[in-house]
Formats: sequence, C-alpha cells, structure tokens
Amino acid sequence: MAAPARDGEVLLKVEDVSLSFGGVKAIQGVSFDIRKGEIRAIIGPNGAGKTSMLNVINGFYHPQQGRITFKGNVRSAMRPHEAAAGGIARTFQNVALFKGMSTIDNIMAGRSLKMKRGFGWQLWRGGPALAEDVAHRRFVEGIIDFLEIQAIRKQPVGRLPYGLQKRVELGRALAMEPDLLLLDEPMAGMNVEEKEDMCRFILDTREQFGTTIALIEHDMGVVMDLSDRVVVLDYGRKIADGTPDEVKADQSVIDAYLGVAH
Repeated sequence: MAAPARDGEVLLKVEDVSLSFGGVKAIQGVSFDIRKGEIRAIIGPNGAGKTSMLNVINGFYHPQQGRITFKGNVRSAMRPHEAAAGGIARTFQNVALFKGMSTIDNIMAGRSLKMKRGFGWQLWRGGPALAEDVAHRRFVEGIIDFLEIQAIRKQPVGRLPYGLQKRVELGRALAMEPDLLLLDEPMAGMNVEEKEDMCRFILDTREQFGTTIALIEHDMGVVMDLSDRVVVLDYGRKIADGTPDEVKADQSVIDAYLGVAH
C-alpha cells in the first residue's frame, strides 16, 4: 500500500471542546483536526488534558461545550462501544488486557464487533459460526505475524514482560481494523530497544494498513521522529499546533515545558 497523503481530507475535527469535572477545567475551548493517513501527536506537561481529550474523542467523556465530527458526521452523546463500531480503537496508558487469557485470545477479543453470528451459533461451534471463527482467527494470525509475537501466541499475557503486553494491546486494537487508532502513551515504561520496536510498528501500521493514528507520548524524540503534526496542550488549553519543527521552536511550548510561564 502506498504511503497515505499527509495533506488529505480531515478524518476527525475537534471544535471548541470544553470539559469540566466540578470546578476543574480539564479542557478549555480546544480545536484541532486529524487528517486521514497522518500520525498526529497530542503532547503537553502532566495534567495538560491529553488523556481527557482522547476520552472525549472515543466517547468515554461527553464535553459540556463543542463538538466532534468524525468521517463527516457530527457526534453528540456517543458511547465508547459506538465509537468502536464506527471505526475508533484505542490503547491505554495502563495496559488493559485480560491477564489470564492468551495472547491470541486477547487479540481475538478485538474481533468481537466484526462477528456476525449470534451467541447460539457460537455455542454450537459448527456450520457458519465455525467458518466465521476460522476466518477471524486467520486475520488475527496475520496481526501476530505483523507484530512478530508468534512465540508468545499461546502464553497468558499476565506472564509477559511489560513491553510485550503493550504490543499485544496494540494487536487487539488493530484487530478492530480501525480508521482512527488512539494510542495513550504507547511507549511508557519501555526501554530503548522496546521503544524502537514500537516506533517501527506504529509507522508500519500507518503504511501497511493505512490507519490514521493519534498518540500521546512524553518522549519528545519519539514525537518529533514519528509525527506529521503536533498539537500542544497546557492546563487544558491549546498553546501550539503545527509541524514538529514549528512546535519545537514555539516559545509558548518552550515556556510550558520549562515551567517559565507558570
């Protein structure tokens, strides 16, 4: 598959979004867009509102102000399962896997929205249900090969090193065949080698599957190397938006990270 255009159509648009928890303003009038086929980074100091923004995008939080437009449709009170069905998948800052289940079964869980046969068919394990299961497992095996985790395919994920658990969680998200993949600190807690592997898989996900990616990451070297564009939040407000080079040279970003502005 050819590399997606970096200046293509807007896949998701955030317009004047505000989110408060009691008297705490987590997001304040933030607007930005994510273009189809790009890697879009959302960065900022701790407490800037980054994860809250991902939670708004995938329907976990409902903003008090503003709107989200995804694939041309304006969203109101969308729930996470509706966002997933519509083509948005995500990973989490803290790994959220079924620790007692194997790698392949965790990734198979990402195919649940793609399964057409009802629970009764699944219990029977024959006929059309069996054929469907075989097809889904074949797809999942392709993801396992893509992520180079064949050796752990039958191991319970709770016994795996943290870096491999993060890779399995990425596999489960990819099993949903998302249009937009949200990654919340995909490299947190990893060593240098594990970060290099994850960077490669993120780039390959975009190139091979055409997936649009939005990620939160604290490693600025990773952000500058991976991203097409970067939006910067600080205390819930957008303070910069542009290419990595533009953002890196922005004085408001420098001040926020050095603590000069506060």
